[in-house]
Amino acid sequence: MKSYRLTQAAEGDHRLKPASIAELASLLAADRTRMEKVTSFDLTALNRLVEHKAEDMTATVGAGMTLADLQKQLALNGQWLPVDPPQPEDLSIGALLATNVSGPRRFGYGTIRDYVIGLQVVLADGRIIHSGGKVVKNVAGYDLMKLFIGSRGSLGIIVEVTFKVLPIPETEQFLEAKCPSLDKAEKLIDGLLNSDLAPIVLDLHNMSAVDRPLSLVAGFAGTPDDVAWQLAKAAELGFTDPSSLDYQKTFFTPALSFQQRSVLPSKTLEVIRTLNNAPFVARAGNGIIYHSGPIIPNYQECPIKLEERLKNEFDPKHIFPDLPHD
Repeated sequence: MKSYRLTQAAEGDHRLKPASIAELASLLAADRTRMEKVTSFDLTALNRLVEHKAEDMTATVGAGMTLADLQKQLALNGQWLPVDPPQPEDLSIGALLATNVSGPRRFGYGTIRDYVIGLQVVLADGRIIHSGGKVVKNVAGYDLMKLFIGSRGSLGIIVEVTFKVLPIPETEQFLEAKCPSLDKAEKLIDGLLNSDLAPIVLDLHNMSAVDRPLSLVAGFAGTPDDVAWQLAKAAELGFTDPSSLDYQKTFFTPALSFQQRSVLPSKTLEVIRTLNNAPFVARAGNGIIYHSGPIIPNYQECPIKLEERLKNEFDPKHIFPDLPHD
């Protein structure tokens, strides 16, 4: 989404909608003086592609630009940012970084953190800081970028980012295997992971009625010859039906409420067994499960004390919201 709410509004809280980075810095400096808490912000004014050096495969973009618009601009030069979260037309670059959201191709390409080489951030006191640079090889030092990615605006507001980008694959194709049980799915997953194949997608989903089989989807990208070889090998393992990522559009809609859990990849099927046949989409190779069933425990322990130390360092007056824990 282009702007995203950080917390529920309370009396005296307000929303920021700056026309420029300098104005945002000024507004935050004033808010810190008045001790006003920022509940949300709208960066749609920062919606331009600042620079795209196709020959260097880097792009600098304002945080208000949507991911879909950025991908269209990069595609003019045969390049893309290899992340594919749901609804990219409504997801700003700032929200993408603040939430660290990802999609099915995460298995093969990684997360947005892997492609950020430079950030510009406005802190709670109005200071503008830079981390990284605009070239892929930067001077070694403290990597502040990873502190802000996924922090949901609790430490600072990301206003501009430089990415390294990749060439668009020549071809991409998907196969799936129907699994009558989770035990069958587990055998297929183990067989694929222990093979010579290099899938970019490995998803298990159950989007239909309880009595229908699960679907295990594998995706492959690269040159036509390489993809053809991988498809043939995958078919030998049991992936015989043509497939697509259409289940993504069915599951990730505003009408469907879902929860997310992250576990060790080896624990993915163990958690799915507790869902009581509720619809789910699982990144079978990454341990990320989206489901519409009952709340299940979060198996990850948050480093709350460390988060508090970082919060007090970057935002001592708590102008920004705290990072939520679920």
